[in-house]
Formats: sequence, structure tokens, C-alpha cells
Amino acid sequence: MFDKLFRTKKLDDIMAQAQDSEKGLKKSLGAFDLVLLGIGAIIGTGIFATVGTAALGDAERPGAGPAMMLSFVITSIACAFTALCYAEFAAMVPISGSAYTYSYATLGEMIAWIIGWDLIIEYAVGNVAVAISWAGYFNQLISGFGVQIPIWLSTNYTSVFLLPDPSSVEKYQAALAFKQQVVAAAPNIGGIPIIFNLPAVFIVLAITAILVVGIKESAWFNTVMVAIKIVILMFFVVVGAFYVKPENWQPFAPNGVSGILAGASVIFFAYIGFDAVSTVAEETKNPKRDMPIGIIGSLVICTFFYIIVAAVLTGMIPYQKLAEGAAEPLAIALKYNGLNVAAGVVAFGAVVANTAVLLVFQLGQPRIFFSMGRDGLLPPFFSKVHPKFKTPHVTTILTGIAVAATAAVSSIEMMVDLTNIGTLFAFILVCVGIIILRVKDPNRKRPFKAPFGLLFPILGILSCVLLISYLPLSSVKRFIIWLAVGLMVYLLYGIRHSKLNQQK
Repeated sequence: MFDKLFRTKKLDDIMAQAQDSEKGLKKSLGAFDLVLLGIGAIIGTGIFATVGTAALGDAERPGAGPAMMLSFVITSIACAFTALCYAEFAAMVPISGSAYTYSYATLGEMIAWIIGWDLIIEYAVGNVAVAISWAGYFNQLISGFGVQIPIWLSTNYTSVFLLPDPSSVEKYQAALAFKQQVVAAAPNIGGIPIIFNLPAVFIVLAITAILVVGIKESAWFNTVMVAIKIVILMFFVVVGAFYVKPENWQPFAPNGVSGILAGASVIFFAYIGFDAVSTVAEETKNPKRDMPIGIIGSLVICTFFYIIVAAVLTGMIPYQKLAEGAAEPLAIALKYNGLNVAAGVVAFGAVVANTAVLLVFQLGQPRIFFSMGRDGLLPPFFSKVHPKFKTPHVTTILTGIAVAATAAVSSIEMMVDLTNIGTLFAFILVCVGIIILRVKDPNRKRPFKAPFGLLFPILGILSCVLLISYLPLSSVKRFIIWLAVGLMVYLLYGIRHSKLNQQK
């Protein structure tokens, strides 16, 4: 039994399986496509929303204040260590499946299953949060044109019925009034009010349709959106720079090192996505060269933008004022300086940015399921490839339906911290996998190799553990429960149906 749990899949077998032209995915992406996919995944809800929380803090952690510029630096360094490990794996094993596939080759089948299950949190659960954020910005954007979506079609059951602690009188009364307003407006069936987030459902299903058609078409769509949101961020920086007041940067770090590190743990959500590039390795023309360029290039470019945006944001407005709209800090900073039209432009940019993130994450999750199905750890239909489009259409459609249904009834607050800890855990296992493979198979050809021996993988592990330690304890508990459920699924199905069982 123990041998089954930790059996590994040979890298040569993994490569041979992927080269099957009947079951493989279409190779059509280059380095430029990969860099843009990475930017598309990274720049989104994080920079347009979480910087407010990072600066202010919340009930469970202190804020970084203007020193969140340093929080971005710290998080980017932690991600860089892991990015180098991802690049080494992706160049050496250019296969769909990302950290799941890498873990299968190094840490054993049970760990691979756990990481595959864990990646559902990063991609699918993370995308629920992005879809909800997209819907909020979209509602704000169209309201500027006098279009109002009925309130019962633009909120969710969780926000309506999950009331805060009554001891917080003001918040409780506001939530109760909102509940009464929504329930009164909503139609009902058998006394049950019909409430769901229609814009969130719509955007997820639209993205799913695009992804079924083809990876190249999806990459082209992403390129357009990336260009738009980079222009929008540059617009914010250029316009906002004229309103920067150095006195707003004082005090620079109101909560010291603990505030900066807590800010880094929040800001981590703004970096989730560079690893999604590795999920399309099997669809890359020259993965040995292009995968490292795509992963590292997108991370460097986004870090540059993030630090500049953080500097301008905190220079435009006293960070305490972000409490008036922490979920949309860039727009709040512009409005604070009387730039209402510019705030509308940024709202448009947020809609585009979140659309790009939805695209790349919805692209990544089906390919995890596809790889798990191909290995027998999930039912065979998970590994089906569309005969014409050469995309994993079954898993793409299933993922789209699941994300849309969850986004229809969930709130964003339930998702972000869970996504962060799930992703950090995946990053740790990738770094561990590099260390193990360096020891077990030192002579394997490595088209790209993280420098300085084992130093960067070890630093990647330590930095991810540090960021986890600054996440709320509640998210850690939910994550452990999630892993326990996944382990039960593996023991009941995956271990018995694994393709490795067929090998003697």
C-alpha cells in the first residue's frame, strides 16, 4: 500500500504519452504568447483591488501603509525563487499539468494527487473570486451609462443571507437592510427568492466558449486584453503622478515589519498567475526555450508595473482614505483628486484586466484535470480532446459550469485567502520537487536550470512558508479540510484506477 501511495511516474513515460498525436494537444504558442498569457493571468484583481487591503490591513492583520511598495518587492522575490523552479521543470518536462505533473515525477502519486486537488483552489476557486470582482466592476462601469442590472441579478445568496456578527451594530444593520432590499425585489418560486450574480455567470460561460474553440484563438484574445490593461495602468501612473504629494508617504511603515509582511501575504494574490504559463507547456512550439522566457518575463514585467502603481497610489492619497473604497483603490485615489472621468477609465481597465485573468485561469484548470484523467486518477472522459479544435473540451466545459455556478451564489471574501494558501502550498511542492529531482536524476538534460545549486529552491520554500504564516488562521483551517476531502477522493477512486496499476 505504501509503495502505491508514493510510486512515481517516469519522466520518459510522461514525455512519450504527451507525444501521442491522437491524444496530444495542438502546439501553437511561442515565447511572446507565453509572456502575454503570464501578464494576462497576473495583472488583474490583485492590483485593482487587494492593494487597498494591503495598505489598510483588516481585522486579522495590520496594514503596510505606503510601505506596501516594499511588500511588492518581498512578494516578487519570493515568487522569483519559485518561478525559476517552475521554469526548470517546464523546460525539462513540457507537459500539460503544471505542478501536478512535476510532483508525479518526483514526489509520488499521492502527493501528485494532493497538488492536483490543491490547484483547484488556485485556478477554479481563484477564478470564482475574479469572476465576482469582474461583475462588480462591470456593474459600476455600465451604471455610468445609466444602465442598471436588477439588484437580485447582481448579487449572491452568501452576501444577502450571511449576516455579520450582531455585536458590530452598524455593519449588522447595513447588511440586514441590504438583505431586506434584495429579498423584496427578487422574484420567488415557492417562497424561495431567486438571487444570483448574472454578470459573473455570463463572463465565465463566454470565456469557456472561447477556450473550447482553440488555444491560439484564446491567446489572440488575451493579447488584445493585455495591451488594453497595460495602457490603462500607464494612464493611471502618468495622470496620477501629477497629484503625488510626498507627505502622503508619511508615516511610511505605520505597522513596521509585521505590517509589511502582512501586506506581502495579501499582495501575493496579485502575483498568482505566472505559474499558469506552465499549464500550456504541451501546446508550446519550443518549450525548452520559450517556457522560461514566458514565466520569468511575465513576472519581471508585472513587478515593474506593480511597484510604480503602488508608489503613485500611496502618493496621491493618504492611505487611511482608502477605507472609503478598499475594493477599488485606484479609482478612489483618482476621485479623491477630483478625477472622476479618469476613475471611469480605470474601472474599464479593471473589467478588461479581470477578463484576461479569467481567460488564463479557465485555460489552466481544465489542463490539470486533463492530465489527471490521462493518468487514470480521474474518470477517462476528463482526458478527451476535441477532434477538431484539439482542446480538452470536456474539462473546459465542466470547469466553466462549476465556476459559473459557484460565482453565482458566493462572495469574494470567502475565496481570496483560500486561493493564496493553496497556491503557496503548490509553490512549496514545486521547489521540493526540484531538490528531489536534482538528487535522484542529476544527469537528466536540463535546457534551463535555476542557478546557484539548491539555494533558490530552498529560499523558495522558506519564503512561501513565511507568507503562509501571515495569512489568517481561518484560511489555514479551511485549506486543511479541503485537502482532507481530496485525500478521501483519491483513496476511494484514484489509487485503484491509476494507470500505474496497469504496469508490472
